[in-house]
Parts: sequence; structure tokens; C-alpha cells
Amino acid sequence: MTLFRVERTVPSAPEEVWRRLTDWPAHGRQVPLTRTRVLTPGPNRAGTRFTARTGIGRLSFDDPMEVVRWEPPAAGRAGTCRLEKSGRVVRGWALVEVTELPGGGSRVLWTEELSVHGLPKAFDPLLRRAGRVLFGRAVDELLRQG
Repeated sequence: MTLFRVERTVPSAPEEVWRRLTDWPAHGRQVPLTRTRVLTPGPNRAGTRFTARTGIGRLSFDDPMEVVRWEPPAAGRAGTCRLEKSGRVVRGWALVEVTELPGGGSRVLWTEELSVHGLPKAFDPLLRRAGRVLFGRAVDELLRQG
């Protein structure tokens, strides 16, 4: 498994940052060749399940995820969302944390640990770098859009 982190500081309020980062279908619009489908009706919560499908035609794979921790930001408390990835190709977890900054704005910390089936450990540094770039761009776009 490889671990990577993406950290951002933005002028937006934690509630707005949280709303943007937990818009699961919007994630699919930011990751190339990916569509995200929410499988659980209703608002996000622990137990929400969704699948990101990446690829073209037969060269596609599903990345099923479940929200196992859901604590939106509130006065004096950071927001925390933990996802568990349980696919045949991609496994691992992601932790999204949104913290209010003194004087306004928010700090985002996206931490992810994942493994890709069949990919030797020798590729972990490349996977870590690619994860930081890909998720960094996705987070930047999600935070830019309203």
C-alpha cells in the first residue's frame, strides 16, 4: 500500500469546502475517464456507498467506496469523512479533514492509502506521486467550482 497526502488552504468557510469535497458525482467530473455513481439514496452519511468507474469500454474498472465516518464541520470542530475502498483493482481508504482556520478560511487535508491489484511494490513511489498529482488537481477543481 502507498500513502499520500494533499493539503490545501482556501478562503472558503468549512461548510462550503465540505459540501464541495463530498459531492461524489463531482469527483468523477474531475478525474479523467471517470464517472461516479452514488448507490445509496438520500443525503451523505455513514453508510453512503458510491462507485467510481474509470476507463473506456472493456478497459474499465470499478472503485467501490463506502463512507464509514461522517462528521461534518461544526462550530469549533473539524469535519472528518473516512472512505473505505473495496474494489478488486483498487483497495484502501481515504480520510478527508476540513478545519476552520483562525481568522477565516479552511485547511483541507486529504490522506489516502491505496494499493492497486497486480502492481508491484517497486511502483509505490510512482503511485504516490501520481496520487498526489491526480487528487491534488481534483481537490483544486472541486474547491474552485461552486
